[in-house]
Amino acid sequence: MGQNSDRPAQAFLTRAKTQSPESAHHAVTGIDRNGRSRKVAGPSAKSGGQPPRRLIALAFVLAGANTAIADDMKMPINSGDLKWGPAPPTLPKGAEITVLSGDPSKDGPFVLRLKMPGGYRVPAHNHPTTESLTVASGNFHIGMGDKLDETKAIELTAGGFGEAPAKMNHYGWASTPSVVQIQGQGPFAITYVNPADDPSKQ
Repeated sequence: MGQNSDRPAQAFLTRAKTQSPESAHHAVTGIDRNGRSRKVAGPSAKSGGQPPRRLIALAFVLAGANTAIADDMKMPINSGDLKWGPAPPTLPKGAEITVLSGDPSKDGPFVLRLKMPGGYRVPAHNHPTTESLTVASGNFHIGMGDKLDETKAIELTAGGFGEAPAKMNHYGWASTPSVVQIQGQGPFAITYVNPADDPSKQ
């Protein structure tokens, strides 16, 4: 991804180097506002058929900016190379977590994955910001409401997507071993509808 981002600037520099003075002076045919063809002069003789210096400078600036963006990007990673650890105590025991991007404990966007055994349940709760969830594998059920109700949830399979707006009460459970990817705006926080369901207080 980072390699492709430099292509526009590189292509411009390649054209600038390979353009001959003869081709640079050829007239270009254009269309005027009345629909008639007209000739547009190429670069002036003073420029020697070369692109203006400020365009070359701009190309270098763009190439530098693309390199800086690439330096800030995290390296791509396959699922088999992810490092998992126990989920935080605010989630029921038995799940594992890995952070793909950002820091869920700080302000800013984050992406994480939650790995759950079959039968894992998260009681009704809400978050201060919108939560987006994509099922990577398994069968994950999600529902909206103040209490976990298996009759009112929707089963999501691999590729399934769900979103809970900020402060909306929702719940979920995995009927088979499952992995879900969660995206949101940090810092991550969870408030259980029934305080007795909060694992960190048990």
